[in-house]
Amino acid sequence: MKIRISLLISLCMIACSLSLTLAAESEIRRYVRFEVDGIIAHGVLENDKITVLSGGIFPMSRPTARLLDHDEIVLLPPTHPGKVFAVGMNFASHIASSADGAPPLFLKLPSSLVGSGRDIVLPQDAQNVHFEGELVLVIGKQAKNISADKAKEFIFGVTAGNDLTERSWQSGDLQWLRAKATDGFGPVGPALVTGLDYENLLLTTRLNGEIVQQENTRNMIHSPTKVVSYLSRYFTLEPGDMIFMGTPGRTKALQSGDIVSVEIDSVGRLTNKIKR
Repeated sequence: MKIRISLLISLCMIACSLSLTLAAESEIRRYVRFEVDGIIAHGVLENDKITVLSGGIFPMSRPTARLLDHDEIVLLPPTHPGKVFAVGMNFASHIASSADGAPPLFLKLPSSLVGSGRDIVLPQDAQNVHFEGELVLVIGKQAKNISADKAKEFIFGVTAGNDLTERSWQSGDLQWLRAKATDGFGPVGPALVTGLDYENLLLTTRLNGEIVQQENTRNMIHSPTKVVSYLSRYFTLEPGDMIFMGTPGRTKALQSGDIVSVEIDSVGRLTNKIKR
């Protein structure tokens, strides 16, 4: 009798553990925005298949019966944001800012964003363009004057980004607008992923297959919650808005023909080719 009870308890513990694991896994979703047959749509990515949604993700629409393969679609930026913010000097391995101060911020334009797989055509006078692999936050609901301890409720998910920067323009222009927000200077994707611990993800940038940046997001000086709270004091954050969270390590100038990829744990690999 004791053996039977012990066996039942063990089976119950295994079942409970499995249930908790499945519940945790079920919270992770990969959303993509794409073009197919001349139409822009959203879908859920799972096992290299895309389940098309009936509408968008803000608010969340229902899945349809239509299933697509990757080679049938053109990936777009995961959302169509009204605002794109970026944090500078957020890793000590790149350039460090004071952890006690306000996060250093600048803007990128929504028109600078492109999806994974798209070629980036540089202006002829852009001779010193550097890669900057980054984690990108995506806002899920309107946020204004929120505290840091509430900020997670407003972060829908994350994606990978490449904050391309023309260093000569960055140092020579009055503002960083041209250096950071030129068309194509904001690759993002491939997917918008929910349910991740975005403060503990490995970020890896590769240039022509060689690792050139690699660091965990736990080393960010200014945390996502601090940044979202701070931004919400001055700007009304809306669903789909993006926040580039800063780059680690060293960067270098890109040449025509270079292939840059930014990979983040469980998010996927953002890949773009540089052209002139």
